[in-house]
Amino acid sequence: MSGTNPTTARDDVEQLVRDYYRVVSDLSSRDDDLRRLLADDVTITEHPNALVPRGAQRDLAQTLRGFQRGKALLREQTFTVHDVIVDGDRAAARVTWRGVVGASAGPFSAGQELTAHVAAILTIRDGAIVAQETFDCYEPFAP
Repeated sequence: MSGTNPTTARDDVEQLVRDYYRVVSDLSSRDDDLRRLLADDVTITEHPNALVPRGAQRDLAQTLRGFQRGKALLREQTFTVHDVIVDGDRAAARVTWRGVVGASAGPFSAGQELTAHVAAILTIRDGAIVAQETFDCYEPFAP
């Protein structure tokens, strides 16, 4: 019988999601590292949260600019992936993000630690992320 092995497809989707968070976590990663994981027509939807009160929707170019802005603000960050649940070409991920501010900017002070608990739904097409919808719950910002 020919066709895609459902276990392999599920494993591939899960690995792509984990690779995505690994690349975004790594402050030494480059645009090309992230770009290879995203479809040309990717849409990233960030629901309202403490940092983006009105939420946002980003295309590929806006996502790459945000990727660079985050690197400029932080001196370290990690995404800890707790769960990835795959259903066909979609995955739900439960992740904890931790970042340390590198230089004082806006309401943040150098050395300040930030934490967010994240739920995300990602859609995969042809081995790339075509959509991400993220729900970021930030812990209170301590000085």
